[in-house]
Amino acid sequence: MSFSTSASASVSTSAATSASSSAAAAAGSTGGFVPVPPARIDLAAAPRGTFDPTDERLRAAATTFERALTASTVEEEEALWTVVIQSCERAGSAEWVPDIASRALGNRGNARSRQGRLAEALDDYNKAIQFAPYAVDPVLNRGVALESLGRFQEAAADYSAVLAVAPNDPAAWNNLGNTQAGMGAWSDAVESYRRASMLAPAFSFAAANYALALYEVGNDNAAIKQMRNLLRKYPEFPDMRAALAVALYAAGLRAESENAWSRVDDGRYRDREWVSEYRRWPPRLVAELAAFLDLKPV
Repeated sequence: MSFSTSASASVSTSAATSASSSAAAAAGSTGGFVPVPPARIDLAAAPRGTFDPTDERLRAAATTFERALTASTVEEEEALWTVVIQSCERAGSAEWVPDIASRALGNRGNARSRQGRLAEALDDYNKAIQFAPYAVDPVLNRGVALESLGRFQEAAADYSAVLAVAPNDPAAWNNLGNTQAGMGAWSDAVESYRRASMLAPAFSFAAANYALALYEVGNDNAAIKQMRNLLRKYPEFPDMRAALAVALYAAGLRAESENAWSRVDDGRYRDREWVSEYRRWPPRLVAELAAFLDLKPV
């Protein structure tokens, strides 16, 4: 019996950190600092072949596993992953335990992360990595949780560990760009976002992050061209519509700017705190947004 299905690995979308919460808010909700051991992914340690399909303990765990993947609420999902983990604990030294326990712990970590319980999520990811040092997903997902807490260096180390074994992973490149941006290394972020968008042309947020990073380093023409290209592909992309409006305003193209802004249908882009602390636009664009909203020269 093989387990080929699991919850998806996480990708953070923001140009500087996870769009779900600010680092300060997330840190305040976790209840403490969870130490994170360095990750080194060893693909050669992965189990070969399939597990014994006649093992009733495995069959029961598999049934619960599938139910967790289709749970209707995140709370139900978390509870079902806990059942799978407890099944692994009771099975002891069965050969399938490390692989299934790692998958269940990683997925429970995802469920807890979505509920803002990042300290508990980190604990699950750490255990998942210990059980399966060959697994990529818990390392990537741990990086997202660390990124949400503003622990950019540790998150960058996790993303780099993923890229060491999966150099063509666009999510890892995008997320690495987020951590570089969070640490103010915008030139490095430009390259990471570029790689992510080249590897996955349909990954719109990586391409958007690339545009924002280009703008932050002063490559205005390329940034505006990237924004326009994205809007041709995705006309209802409010992040790029708002960013383009602000960039055009800063360039003195007021009529074009007002036209672009009139098509921004997401009111959050009028909320300076949200744009700065949650979406995490680059500092230059945030300042220019404030000038645009105040109708003052940049």
